[in-house]
Amino acid sequence: ADGYYEYMTNECVYSTSDYSDMVYLLSLSFNKDVFLQFNSTVGKFVGLTELGVMNAERLNKDQAILQQSKAEVDRFCRHNAQIWDPSVRDKA
Repeated sequence: ADGYYEYMTNECVYSTSDYSDMVYLLSLSFNKDVFLQFNSTVGKFVGLTELGVMNAERLNKDQAILQQSKAEVDRFCRHNAQIWDPSVRDKA
């Protein structure tokens, strides 16, 4: 029961069938508290705690990490939505 719990979630949020409004969200949490987020619409990391602010500043200085994170909306979100959406929509 003692210990620490750290996890990361990746989310793709959209409401149109052409995916034009798709947003990629990455959240990092520690012991159930989100401390760092990336939003593809904002285009940068945002720290929500002291630890998160420190990490956001570091990550936002790295152009390679920012470009890779921004590209996730196409690589991860649109790619998977195009695969899974037709089967989900056909069942609705």
